[in-house]
Amino acid sequence: MSPMLPREIVLVRHAPAETGGRLCGRRDVPARLDDAGAMARLTAALGPCTHVVTSPALRCRQTAEALFSGRAIAADPRLWEQDFGAHEGLEPAALPDLGPLDRDALARYAPPGGESFSDMVARAGPVLIELADAAGDGPVAVVAHAGTVRAGLALALGSVPAALAFEVTTLSLTRLRRAGDSWSIGLVNGHA
Repeated sequence: MSPMLPREIVLVRHAPAETGGRLCGRRDVPARLDDAGAMARLTAALGPCTHVVTSPALRCRQTAEALFSGRAIAADPRLWEQDFGAHEGLEPAALPDLGPLDRDALARYAPPGGESFSDMVARAGPVLIELADAAGDGPVAVVAHAGTVRAGLALALGSVPAALAFEVTTLSLTRLRRAGDSWSIGLVNGHA
C-alpha cells in the first residue's frame, strides 16, 4: 500500500458487530475482535496516523482501541451510523419492502423516526471535511461505520446517491484525500 499523505483521511469500518443478524445503526453493540491476525495486518497497513477519531459507538471504540493501542482517541457524535428509526433492530425479513427505488429516492428515504442517507451525509460530511483539513501534517484515521464511509465517498464523488452503490466491508480501509475543495479516492474496501 502506498504511504499515507497529508490531508488524507483513512476511513476504517469497525470490526464485525454482534448484531444478532438484525439491522444495527444506533444500537450500541460490541465488536467481535477475535481475528488477531486481521487486526495486526490492518494496524500495519494503517501506518502512522497523526490523529485517531471514532464514532462514539462501542463497536467503533473497541476497534479503534485494538488498532491504536495506547493512542489518544477522540470520539465525535457526528460520525454515528445512519439512524434507522423504526427499522432499527429488525431482522432483514421484517424490513418493509420499499419497492423499486432509484438511488436518488433511496438516498432521500427516511425510516419512520429515523434519518435518510442524505441527512446522514449532511451530518457526517462537515466533520470529514474538518478532519481532512486538519490533516495537514499527516493522515487522520477515522474508525466508524459503513454509512460514514459512504458519506466520505459522497463528498469525493460529489453525489450522495452515487455513494450508495458501494458495499463497505468490515475492517476495510477507504482512503480519501482533499486538495482545496476537491477530493480524490485512493482506495475503497482495502484489506491488509
